[in-house]
Amino acid sequence: MLKVGETAPTFSLPDADMETIDLARYQGKKHIVIFFYPKDGTPCCTKEATDFSDHEDEFLRQDCVLFGISRDDCMKHAEFRDKEGIGIELLSDTEGTVCKQYGVWQAKEVDGHKKFGVSRSTFIIDRRGIIRHALYNVNYKGHALDVLRLVKELNA
Repeated sequence: MLKVGETAPTFSLPDADMETIDLARYQGKKHIVIFFYPKDGTPCCTKEATDFSDHEDEFLRQDCVLFGISRDDCMKHAEFRDKEGIGIELLSDTEGTVCKQYGVWQAKEVDGHKKFGVSRSTFIIDRRGIIRHALYNVNYKGHALDVLRLVKELNA
């Protein structure tokens, strides 16, 4: 798992429109919030993604970009985005490489069996590319506003 003060791993992933988003291009320019979520279209993931999307303008005013990442493919992201009216970038990590880099690909005990999945987690990265907050196993309820408050503190 990543820790506060570490340099955030950079990556390039496709978004819902199959355009490549390169995280390094934001370094030195913007704060970055990356939230990892298990699956498009499930109730909790939908609420989390729409909450972040609803507050996108406030994040932009804080000089911060938002990225949601799951292992769903680009087509699934596009359907999810369009159906739910999500404005933020949803990135596809189908191989799970970035999920593993960020330590969110975790084992859980399900019915006596070890099962791997994406742990709902959020990272706040400052303009220099340093992790300022590494929030693992978060509850989606009110999470977007909690993260917005933390981003505002970066600018204070």
